[in-house]
Amino acid sequence: MAPAVDRPGYWGPPTSTLDWCEENYAASYYIAEFWNTVSNLIMILPPIYGAIQTVRDGLETRYLVAYLGIAAVGLGSWCFHMTLQYEMQLLDELPMIYSCSVFVYCLFECFKNKNSYNYLLLFILILFSVIVTTVYLRLKEPVFHQVMYGVLVGFLVLRSVYIVTWVYPWLRGLAYTSLGVFLIGFLLWNIDNIFCDTWRDLRQKMPPVLGAVTQFHAWWHILTGLGSYLHILFSLYTRTLYLKYRPKVKVSTCVMQPSGHAGSSSSALQDASKLCL
Repeated sequence: MAPAVDRPGYWGPPTSTLDWCEENYAASYYIAEFWNTVSNLIMILPPIYGAIQTVRDGLETRYLVAYLGIAAVGLGSWCFHMTLQYEMQLLDELPMIYSCSVFVYCLFECFKNKNSYNYLLLFILILFSVIVTTVYLRLKEPVFHQVMYGVLVGFLVLRSVYIVTWVYPWLRGLAYTSLGVFLIGFLLWNIDNIFCDTWRDLRQKMPPVLGAVTQFHAWWHILTGLGSYLHILFSLYTRTLYLKYRPKVKVSTCVMQPSGHAGSSSSALQDASKLCL
């Protein structure tokens, strides 16, 4: 039985295997979890901007796919939390596996020649994604999905630590900020799950604005969206340093100074990336 604070809504009873702590249809008859839905904007708009910049600057296609992967997760999560339907849940969870696989490929291929492809790693990641998808569709067990996603994140963490420890130590700030933001979001995600009943009771006594601030799953979206965006910047920064473009990351400013490496200056300018927050 649904908790008393939940209400009926446009999309009908939830069919998803997960129903998060936000009260259903409390803010809108048409949106099951309002704050969990609109918080996905941070996973949609900034990555779309990043994808546009990637095309403009002529960067490798892998980074375009990485940005679009975050946007796909954001769109899927929007649909999931708006409807709480099982089909929409899959649009949220499966792209998490696919996009994180792209992140793994980008980070593990930072130190290769320009426009090179590691077909073995591509095959392994595609096979992993297919196996996870097949098993998850059969089991319908969210814990399995969460563990598989955690495995991919673990590879990203280990690779990032290696890069900032042994290759480019001056990138620790960007790498650890990305990781720290993601971990804070993960902490809030767990608090929201473990103490859901407590938070629901407290929100009944809070002003609406304050109650919205305690929607920790929404904060998970915001922080993981930001952490993922920063991670792609870190991956891009590592890549462009290896290619000797000497990138700079500045808030609200995109600056790129290519170094005088072999090839025409116009080609270098075309390949240079604008890494910006």
